[in-house]
Amino acid sequence: MEKILILGAGLMQKKAILSAKKIAKAVVIDKNPFAPCVSLSDEFYPVDLKDKEGILALAKKLSEGDDKLIGIFTAGTDFSSSVSYAAEKLNLPCHSYISSLNASDKKRMRKIFQEKYIPSAKFISFSKDNYSFSSAQNFALSLGFPVVVKPSDNMGSRGCRIAENSLELEKAVEESFKFSSSKTVIIEEFLDGKEFSIDALVYEDSFTVTGFASRHIFYPPYFIEMGHTLASLISEEDRLNLIATFALAVKSLGLSCGAAKADIKLTSNGPRIGEIAARLSGGYMSGWTFPYSSGFDLTEQALKIACSIKPEKLLSRRKQIPYLPPESCKNFSSPFNLFEIPQDSFSAERAWISIPGTVKDVLGLSEAEKVSGIMDVIPLKLKHGEKVSFPRNNVSKCGNVISKAETLDSAVSSAEKAVSKIIVRLKENDEETEKFLNSVFLEDEKNFPPDAYSFYPEIKNDFFPGTILKNLPVKAFIPEKLKKYFSSSEKSWNYLTLSQSISVFDEKFPKHPDIPCDCFFKALFRGGLQAIIYVLDSISENNKG
Repeated sequence: MEKILILGAGLMQKKAILSAKKIAKAVVIDKNPFAPCVSLSDEFYPVDLKDKEGILALAKKLSEGDDKLIGIFTAGTDFSSSVSYAAEKLNLPCHSYISSLNASDKKRMRKIFQEKYIPSAKFISFSKDNYSFSSAQNFALSLGFPVVVKPSDNMGSRGCRIAENSLELEKAVEESFKFSSSKTVIIEEFLDGKEFSIDALVYEDSFTVTGFASRHIFYPPYFIEMGHTLASLISEEDRLNLIATFALAVKSLGLSCGAAKADIKLTSNGPRIGEIAARLSGGYMSGWTFPYSSGFDLTEQALKIACSIKPEKLLSRRKQIPYLPPESCKNFSSPFNLFEIPQDSFSAERAWISIPGTVKDVLGLSEAEKVSGIMDVIPLKLKHGEKVSFPRNNVSKCGNVISKAETLDSAVSSAEKAVSKIIVRLKENDEETEKFLNSVFLEDEKNFPPDAYSFYPEIKNDFFPGTILKNLPVKAFIPEKLKKYFSSSEKSWNYLTLSQSISVFDEKFPKHPDIPCDCFFKALFRGGLQAIIYVLDSISENNKG
């Protein structure tokens, strides 16, 4: 019986497991035997994805007797090098192990980019053993603040942040070491400009773009991706410049057979590579938004390449595109024959998040699912009593929604409307929520977590007397001084204006006790709809006593 070995049983591997089962028997491994997609596997083994020798031993065992292992695959994990280590030794199609290491370790990657003149950030790396703050500080000063600090070997923006000064630099490096399994940290220049994610499949000396998305990054000093949108509406010249730079970077790392993914910026000096991965993207792009916008099953075609099966749909659907390198790469010849899969629709993914506190309930999921154009509402399993915080990386968000539409505006509008329906209701009188509402910040996190509305600093030191009377609409009690802000179109992270937040509150909570205007409206400006529901619940709980 033919088998395919899939690394990872998390949600990001769901599409890979299901696609594998169309081709052969899906054998899945994950360190966590309770990972969400274990039940989808035909066979499951609890193996640590870092254990490349253990993976190789299992892969050999899966080919014993009448069985035949035809491919090894992962998507959306850190462990493409584990795939290549085992696949290469078993003569299965894959990127070479060395090239996968090049695409997994940011220090190796940036050194290669530097040596081969691929446009990327200037950097320096430190291991835990050779780190000195004075050297790090001198490098940062030579670049000029701000700089970016990140672990050499992690994904999801864990341990990654901006440092604006020496104090923040010291704290950032200390934190970043905690997220690096190799105990290696990179300090690099901060790159301006819009950021994009690009997926591609490398097959027989061809390079086919299988997704080009705008990334929406917010909330410094961290890099929180609040969503992405396909397709990206930028000029054709800029798009081709970015694709050419990505292809050159892939070639420089030695990636030659399988998936590749880029995070890349279009700066004032042209394209600059953030990083390359030797796998399909996570973050719902390769398995969700690109298939929705293109009607193309990317995961299935990537799996076929990994299993020595001709990817016929890839070859029949793709269209050739010109090689147009940016000025910084004008002397480089085309590294591959370039193609792309056309897209005829649009898809938007948006995240929903929480202010700090303790989960009491999650409201509005079914309402979000009913929004026109919504394909998926994907909540994390937030349990009653679980702690939540404003995200400092891309794995600490609360959930995601994904839309599909015939126009970009419709796709974005549907996704944002769905997010606006979802509320993490927090436990009353919580210490962490109170710190947030009172703007208590860590020494190295200036103004983080941010305000829901930019007007808050203008009103935070004022006092608003009066009371929102029991069971009466809040909109009737807006202080005169605040009324000008309620005509603003500015939206919070849950995509509601101030006026919309009040309307939702009045609709959902027509019965309420007396509420002091001062704490209510300051909570609204600081933390949005979620914060005023917290104020209501805290007052109601206190009145019980």
